[in-house]
Amino acid sequence: MSATHPFTGLLVIDFTHVLAGPACAYYLGLLGARVIKVESASKGDAIRHRGGTDTESAKDGMSTSYLTQGGGKSSIALDLETAEGSEVFHRLLARADILVENHIPETMRRLGLDEDSLAKRHPHLIHCAMTGYGRGGPQENTPAYDVNIQASCGLMEATGTLESGPIRTGAPVLDYATALAAGFAISAALYERAASGRGGFIDVSMLETGMTLMSSTVTDYLKTGNAPQRRGNLANSRSPGAGSFACSEGVISLGVNEESHFRNLATALDRPDWLTDPRYAERPARKSHADALVTEIESELSRRPATEWEPVLQQAGVPSARIRTLPECLASPQVESRGYIHTEAETGLRTPTLPFRLNGAAAHVPDRPAPQHGEDSADILAWLESDG
Repeated sequence: MSATHPFTGLLVIDFTHVLAGPACAYYLGLLGARVIKVESASKGDAIRHRGGTDTESAKDGMSTSYLTQGGGKSSIALDLETAEGSEVFHRLLARADILVENHIPETMRRLGLDEDSLAKRHPHLIHCAMTGYGRGGPQENTPAYDVNIQASCGLMEATGTLESGPIRTGAPVLDYATALAAGFAISAALYERAASGRGGFIDVSMLETGMTLMSSTVTDYLKTGNAPQRRGNLANSRSPGAGSFACSEGVISLGVNEESHFRNLATALDRPDWLTDPRYAERPARKSHADALVTEIESELSRRPATEWEPVLQQAGVPSARIRTLPECLASPQVESRGYIHTEAETGLRTPTLPFRLNGAAAHVPDRPAPQHGEDSADILAWLESDG
């Protein structure tokens, strides 16, 4: 069954750069919207020339970081500092349904593109502004990247061990989480516009997205005053059976949080004695004797490699997974069966798509490769002229 495209007929103006903003526009395009990427006439999106390990492609303005969320878009190069460039941009906005941008408010005001000005001139437009810290407050004009927000929101301080110090996550998770949050907000704004006939302004904060990813931790601190501590790979449940355990080869992650999980673990490891041992028979006792139980679990798991333990534990009903490399994950039958990775027919480039399917349909994929800087400028200008 081919993918459905609920956003067909919508026009998105992608006035963004780097990762979070372009990813949001990319996701809207995968769902059927037409996406026109507006780039500066002089150099284009900065991410074209950095990110990833393919330095040759980056020199050509087609870095893997750009290509990841560049598909399905057309590109026009404009100098918004000039009257001509500004006029073309407003002609695009007059036809658009959605503007996605991730510039600090000061920049948008300087260009005459602040939310109040746009609302007056284009009342139908849904204007989604994505910034590091959100509108208002002393940091609204502070530039920020994913790594800065991971530092600011408490995520880095809560990641790692006491010995390691704060650690950034191994991928720009806040960029992509903010992109998904913005897409969610835009979907809500479209629903609201269908009822009211009016556009609106969406204020998306990367900082608040970061705290949202830590919601239960935030609530726990606000209620108890206990700040999160770096606990390595131990789970938030603080269950001694939830964490990462070394095997004879490899490491396996366990999520033994429920009584049934513990019974299943004891059975799978051939340790029925744990179920009657007063130190482990009940959850409170297990927490009181966590170090001893962890030592025993580690001892049992050290007898076999993680590749052997994983099917044994999963079949026994123990939430578990061995720690895989990214190449191992991508090559897994599960990922391959879902069609999550799209292969472009023209270039052979393989990129991620969306993590959901609508009504059992196929994965949503871009309908064209990522464009070169300003590749479609002439065609877009001709379309504007022909469309009046």
